[in-house]
Amino acid sequence: MFEGSGPRLYALPPGVDFPRQFVAGCLDRWRETSPEDIARVTVFLNSERMRRAVSDAFIASGARLLPRLRLVTDPLAGLPIPGMARPISALRRRLELAQLVRPLLAGKDPLSPRSAAYALAESLADLLAEMQTEGVGPQTLATLDVSNQSEHWARALTFLSIINGYLGAGAGADAEPDPAASVRRAVEVLTDKWLVQPPLDPVIVAGSTGSRGATALLIARVAMLPKGAVVLPGFDRDLPPSVWLSLSDAMTSEDHPQYRFRRLFDALGASPDAVQPWTLAEPPASLRNRVVSLALRPAPVTDQWLVEGNKLPDLCAAMADVTLIEAPTPRVEALAIAMVLRAAAEDGTTAALVSPDRMLTRQVTAALGRWGIIPDDSAGEPMGLSAPGRLVQQVANLLGKRPMFDVLLALLKHPLSFTGGDRANHLRLTRDLELSLRRAGPVFPDGAGILAWARSRKETDSVMPWAQALAAVLDSAAQAVTATLASHVASHRALVEAVARGEAPSGTGRLWDLAAGQAVRAAMDALAAEADAGGTLSVAEYLDLVRSYFSTGEVREPVLPHPGIRILGTIEARVLGAELVILGGLNDGIWPDLPAPDPWLNRKMRQEAGLLLPERRIGLSAHDFQLAVAAPKVVLSRSSRDAEAETVASRWVNRLCNLLGGLPDRQGPQALDQMRARGKSWLDHAIALERPGKAVAPAGRPSPRPPVEHRPKRLSLTQIERLIRNPYEIYARHVLRLKPLDPLRAEADPRLRGTVLHKILEQFVRDRPDDEDRSSARQRYLALTEHILSVEVAWPSARVLWLSRMEDAVDAFLEFEAQNAGIPLALETDGELALNDGMFHLVGRPDRIDILPSGKALLIDYKTGAPPTAEQQKTYAKQLLLAAVLVADGGFAKFGPIEVENIVYLGLKDGLPRVETRITAELLEEVRAGLTHLIANYARAHQGYTARRAMFKTSDATDYDALSRFGEWEISSAPAPEDVR
Repeated sequence: MFEGSGPRLYALPPGVDFPRQFVAGCLDRWRETSPEDIARVTVFLNSERMRRAVSDAFIASGARLLPRLRLVTDPLAGLPIPGMARPISALRRRLELAQLVRPLLAGKDPLSPRSAAYALAESLADLLAEMQTEGVGPQTLATLDVSNQSEHWARALTFLSIINGYLGAGAGADAEPDPAASVRRAVEVLTDKWLVQPPLDPVIVAGSTGSRGATALLIARVAMLPKGAVVLPGFDRDLPPSVWLSLSDAMTSEDHPQYRFRRLFDALGASPDAVQPWTLAEPPASLRNRVVSLALRPAPVTDQWLVEGNKLPDLCAAMADVTLIEAPTPRVEALAIAMVLRAAAEDGTTAALVSPDRMLTRQVTAALGRWGIIPDDSAGEPMGLSAPGRLVQQVANLLGKRPMFDVLLALLKHPLSFTGGDRANHLRLTRDLELSLRRAGPVFPDGAGILAWARSRKETDSVMPWAQALAAVLDSAAQAVTATLASHVASHRALVEAVARGEAPSGTGRLWDLAAGQAVRAAMDALAAEADAGGTLSVAEYLDLVRSYFSTGEVREPVLPHPGIRILGTIEARVLGAELVILGGLNDGIWPDLPAPDPWLNRKMRQEAGLLLPERRIGLSAHDFQLAVAAPKVVLSRSSRDAEAETVASRWVNRLCNLLGGLPDRQGPQALDQMRARGKSWLDHAIALERPGKAVAPAGRPSPRPPVEHRPKRLSLTQIERLIRNPYEIYARHVLRLKPLDPLRAEADPRLRGTVLHKILEQFVRDRPDDEDRSSARQRYLALTEHILSVEVAWPSARVLWLSRMEDAVDAFLEFEAQNAGIPLALETDGELALNDGMFHLVGRPDRIDILPSGKALLIDYKTGAPPTAEQQKTYAKQLLLAAVLVADGGFAKFGPIEVENIVYLGLKDGLPRVETRITAELLEEVRAGLTHLIANYARAHQGYTARRAMFKTSDATDYDALSRFGEWEISSAPAPEDVR
């Protein structure tokens, strides 16, 4: 079946349909073989997807017995290994390691934050698996010299001694091995048996590059078997011998796509010339393969571009079926790719999008949805982003605390919440609860607050069962404390199911119904089964574990995808077989992905230990790129910026563009321009898809003129200032009756600060004893401040900050009280004054009105910000001046007209900055006349309510800027008066 002696190495070139050509080569060699003999052949393949593709190709070739198809990661296919215990689950190993990591993070100089315990355990487990796969023992780490390196690496190396027990030293013969150790052991058992008794039937390894130690060992042994053979994927025959020789140093060549083959040749004592073609199939784009091979040469030998570049064929012909899309944003890139795939679907062309960027592939899938095209996505949906996965994590966020009401509302609006009962009633009550929490809080609702809200409603009997179910969840979640992992998982799952069940007496609603729910339930079951290895965790540690645990894993819903449109990961480029391949997300940091920081070993330590360098992943990605770019038709796609900054093109795209641009004699620049022109046509289509059918002119600066009879006839003191500065706000609030909702996420904002600090001073002044001395007043002031802040402000940091500000102002405030203030006459008292023959009413509630010894009034207004200057009061800040008119003209029924002597703005901060204005008859008359003129002017039909007429700062935002479409017009734009009905 296989010719020659020594290592039997075969290969297929980049661009061919590997599964189909592999099967074709097998059938050609088995022409004279009986069906029974074919069934005795063993084929080791690199992935489950490759195994399915090879099986399908065999079936498509006709009825026959199939060979035994196994995976290189499971060479014994589940058969027991003599003298070796059953492998431990990966989850259990990570839980055990996390217990060992946590003390390290609690030390004086931790490696990482405590929240990274499970993530560090995962990286440690990966290192453990790599050492076992590569055959590196713990003694190798113990002998590493770190004397010339930073103390961090010395501490990390010391900590790595904990893995000795998991590598066999001291673990005992019956110890449970890691899955990686089982694979390595299985390969060793199998290959050792072959050394003594070679298999009588053929053995083939196909589709693997041997990038892992155990796989490389299997490939090496199979290649030397009398009836063994290895079929390499994407072998580059255009690479000259000099380049193969230069790939000897891993430090400089690890990132080359063919480096793994060079390492395999060294292990077998073979040369690239020993590699024979598996079939005579030619790649669909052999000229392009030569260009790409030259572009991907190792960096130290790129000077060969100048020599070998001029030997290339006409580059316009070589790159004729390559399109380069350089989109301005990821969204446009996704739309352009979606349009390429849609065109392929219409033409009946098989097409595949290959990208490691899951955000991009999800955007493409969403864009294809508008045309009803569902791609066959090999990755599915991340388990943590599925509906059940998100619910599990949202419930975990409730544990051990009272949630802010936005967190609670997000949970209640989850599509799986309260699905055991009347979902419509649940959504209605959720809406009512949201409006109540937005208006009146509390910021951190609990069970008692939910029940109190239910009792306050008219339909209490119908609301109470729903409220009781919600209150029970909140109270149970708040009681979570430090416990064993098993206890955490059980109580967490019970809460998740209670949220899904809602007010129903039993069941779990629709939580576990679909494929995603079954996958999440299986993940919860697995965590519960291995929980005894997790030890005792605080609530925060359990939450960190849940976040890390559910960030892995994929789920796929059973849908019928389009048969010709696929979305694949980069490693699946070997199984493509598509006529059109789109390589998306070709930016550095995405493709190739930058190696993740290794907290345990740096690059030099890895090389000395014989472990894989970080560049290995880049080299594998480069190989995947070389395979995918060799398809019959190719689209290279990237975006020039992401959501944050400009991006850098993938090194392979950059090399390809530089090579083409530097070969004018071979029509390279023209070929590059044509590639970009083809890409621009798709970008133009994508941009046109988003462009409105009819151009919409930008809005002008609004100045609506409603009918006079619908204009406000009653405004407060503060609203008069808004009428001066931003009349449009008065129109929107009082004519259109549009009021902004309170924010979904409550914050300790200036509005709350003003309300709370005003309440403190109001109560302090109201409850002041007649004979109180300065010391007692100070103590009462501070005690009252602490009490009201603790009751009214839910944020500890805000309480501390605002208490500090009030403490800074206490002495100056008491000094002001002793020297300037009079006897409080009214605190937060409503007043009203009829103007313009009763056609308009001015209302207001001054912070404080005192009677001075002279019998005149002193008006005081507290400001949490900067008090308005005298100049600002002349034109805009009329609040206290209008209050003086209100007092002087008898606007308070409680005490009648009183002459006003002074008005004072007090800034509630260090030093109590103040702005005082003495009130005279002339000043009051001027204020009255100005107010009368202002009101009369807005009582005329021709006067419009202009948006942002005189803002204090152009950067100041208002609640109605979006309504006025501010941004489409500038402050300098002339108003556009318009009659509205």
